[in-house]
Amino acid sequence: MSNFDVIVIGAGAAGLSAAASLARSGKSICILEARSRIGGRIFTHHKADLPVPIELGAELVHGRSSITSTWVQRANSVLIDMPQQHWRMKSGRLQTGDTLFEEMQHALARLRRPKKDIPFIDFLTRSSDKLSPAIRQLARTLAEGFDAADVTRVSTLQILEEWSSSASANAPTFRPSGGYGTLIDYIAQSLDPKHVQLSLNTVVHEVKWQRGRVTVTAMRNGKAFIATAPKAVIALPLSILQASTHALNKTSNAVLFSPTLSTKAAALAQLAVGPVIKVAMHFRHAFWEEIDGGRYNDAAFFMCPGNAFPTMWTALPARAPLLIAWAGGPAAARLSDQNEETIVQAALTSVQTLFPKHSSLHHDLQSAHLHNWQTDCFARGAYSYVIAGGSMARKQLAKPLVNTLFFAGEATDTSGEAATVAGALNSGERVAQQIIATC
Repeated sequence: MSNFDVIVIGAGAAGLSAAASLARSGKSICILEARSRIGGRIFTHHKADLPVPIELGAELVHGRSSITSTWVQRANSVLIDMPQQHWRMKSGRLQTGDTLFEEMQHALARLRRPKKDIPFIDFLTRSSDKLSPAIRQLARTLAEGFDAADVTRVSTLQILEEWSSSASANAPTFRPSGGYGTLIDYIAQSLDPKHVQLSLNTVVHEVKWQRGRVTVTAMRNGKAFIATAPKAVIALPLSILQASTHALNKTSNAVLFSPTLSTKAAALAQLAVGPVIKVAMHFRHAFWEEIDGGRYNDAAFFMCPGNAFPTMWTALPARAPLLIAWAGGPAAARLSDQNEETIVQAALTSVQTLFPKHSSLHHDLQSAHLHNWQTDCFARGAYSYVIAGGSMARKQLAKPLVNTLFFAGEATDTSGEAATVAGALNSGERVAQQIIATC
């Protein structure tokens, strides 16, 4: 049995951020991570023949995130401004210069927000006489794609607040140079091994806790491992926490809490995890830059509502033969049970819809890399959203239990950046300061 000042469960952005702050205060930290890698839902892959990384998880920074910028600067890296030229399929043809998003924002701002929170689809239906069919369709598409949400469940108040913020879908968009993996690696490498023990391949099965004492039982590389500490940071994905409120089973990777997290049950029931599938397609050449007389040479995003993969983006400003296909919400849910070959084929078919005259897609495709976040047993989905009526859920989930269990992760962020890497980093710093204040 090993003793520490703080046990951190989860080596994603939240857990590593918490550990970094705690270690700087001189605490002895044990980080337990079930995967064989750090990063959680940040999953950066490098190929020698590509000038840019492949991000199978988090990739873009929406808006000007202070905490992300701070960590990027610490890592001696930079945020790369991504061009914003969007092309949308209309009447069977890709068109640009679309102002529909701005029109939607103005139209929604003129509407009175419901006094009682309702599912977003109900709000759109009630507002059908004030919103054009095109705006209603765009609003639904964004909620399902950008927010990876089920419009029959997601909170109208959350959606409206988010879309009027600085991190909305049309906010300035950036990429960390070298990918998010560079940032995560820097945080991990900055941890002083004198104070921090990072244990990979360590699957936590049980957390026994009482005021001032936590005992964690896990399996590390097939062998039993037990650690104790006065306090613990719970930086597990929302879906794993939700599974932990139900009967433990072999496939859920739920963690048994004893006593149970009964005071968190209401908050957990008012949050949901959106499904996402990403396919990174590496072609022999960036054909979209060459066809139609170079019309799409500076294209950053392609959108075709109704496709299996409704959104795609390029590697700009870098020039690389890489096209990312994105499916979120219901579009991802429809594909989640399919095998990888079928999913890649769906991505190629979606590309073909965008460029029907390009007949050699299969020949031009060198490789495809995908991640289905629903079948990832340590994530069970991508990122969180609030269910109608759950406006206080994130705050309630973030509240510590008897100054012993502290909850981190993007789902617990209340700074306005939930469902993002910035939200995860913020939550890690928050719990670290909470712990330091109670010692």
